[in-house]
Amino acid sequence: MKKILVVDMTHGGVLIASRLAEKYDAEVRAWDIYHTLNSDDKAYLKDKNVELVNDDFLENNDDFMVVAPVHCPLDVPVQMTHHQAVCMLLKNEINVPVIEITGVKGKTSTVAILKEIYRHQNPLILSSLGVEAVENDKTIFLLKDISITPASILNTWETASKHFKPGICIFETSLGGTGLADVGVLTNLVENYSIAGGSKTASQAKKQIFRSAMVVCQLEAFHSNYFEFATKTNTFSLSSEANINVSNVDYGINETSLTLEVNGLKKLTGEVISTSFPVKTFALGPYHVENVLSAVSAALTLGTSDEAIIDGLKNFKGLKGRTSLVESEQIRIVQEINPGINLTAVKKSVAMMREYGALVLILGGQYGVTCEEIDEKSLTDFLEDMGDDITLILTDELGESLNGLINRKRIYKADLNDSVAAARQIGVKNILLIYRSHFANMEKR
Repeated sequence: MKKILVVDMTHGGVLIASRLAEKYDAEVRAWDIYHTLNSDDKAYLKDKNVELVNDDFLENNDDFMVVAPVHCPLDVPVQMTHHQAVCMLLKNEINVPVIEITGVKGKTSTVAILKEIYRHQNPLILSSLGVEAVENDKTIFLLKDISITPASILNTWETASKHFKPGICIFETSLGGTGLADVGVLTNLVENYSIAGGSKTASQAKKQIFRSAMVVCQLEAFHSNYFEFATKTNTFSLSSEANINVSNVDYGINETSLTLEVNGLKKLTGEVISTSFPVKTFALGPYHVENVLSAVSAALTLGTSDEAIIDGLKNFKGLKGRTSLVESEQIRIVQEINPGINLTAVKKSVAMMREYGALVLILGGQYGVTCEEIDEKSLTDFLEDMGDDITLILTDELGESLNGLINRKRIYKADLNDSVAAARQIGVKNILLIYRSHFANMEKR
């Protein structure tokens, strides 16, 4: 009999521990390392014959195989990550193509683009917006309020497979891939932040995506961290050095046209292709084009036709709750709503919208929506140097804090809706709303 200790009930350990106990002849124990387990989950584990252990359990039980998240700060060796455990549990269950997406920024947008490319193949989708199933061109939300920890893939598959027959699975996954994917996507490493109590970095954790059969990776991230995986990797970038890049880009607020340039891209079948074809899609600026490239790279690697990609991109109109466009009364509002908004994202969004004329920037949001908080000192420096040609309106918790640090001319409104109303009154055509929040929280406002 195997002895397995599953660590961290906060980030999916309950489901992983219970499924390991069900599927294998194993003695499974669970360590609630953050002490967040509620009474219902405790009862559920007990029903599955999974015993909870104390924090000192490993001092006298070194014969247990430790299964823990890649970000867990443990002083003992981890024999299996949560990602690997999910792969072991599902590797013989899913019999359709799988695309897994990880990275620092752009994951959810990449998923949304892939959803349009594969809309007619009944995709099953896990993203930070929830679990969706598309059937007969109709989207059904199966689960909301779900994380993108690897255990959520288990939850997604178990929920959907009872009533739905997907033609492809598209999974957004935090901190790497499980190894289930035919094609893994690493969108970027724009910030290589620390994890596991400072003992690891995001780039180390995301290396797990290379357990996929094939991987598409942003060129800069590939060169800086993952060159050893060259034989199984296709790269994408705005740079012409990548396997897929762009030319003839004509940005537009509603639609951007560009030519996709494909050079030596390796398909899953082993075929190598070089081609080019024009597309039109919603992509306000360069980093939106990179999201397009990450999705297209995955689709081409999987062997999807140019026609399906062209149609899918044409149908992509932005992502409600992330990057989307609202136009009314001669005013356009570009919404960038994201729990992971950081300084890099703010800089890129402002630079993008400056190209479209006079601008009001609404900036703010909430704390505690992700583990990665924003660098307020650096953000303040950027806002001070931004120039008075951009009207600045600060809002909510983040805005209140910035308001106490900044010297430049600005407006503060505690309520987001009041901020938008104030921006409309200024009489400028373009409003950029950058707001740090989960979109589900926005819908409740």
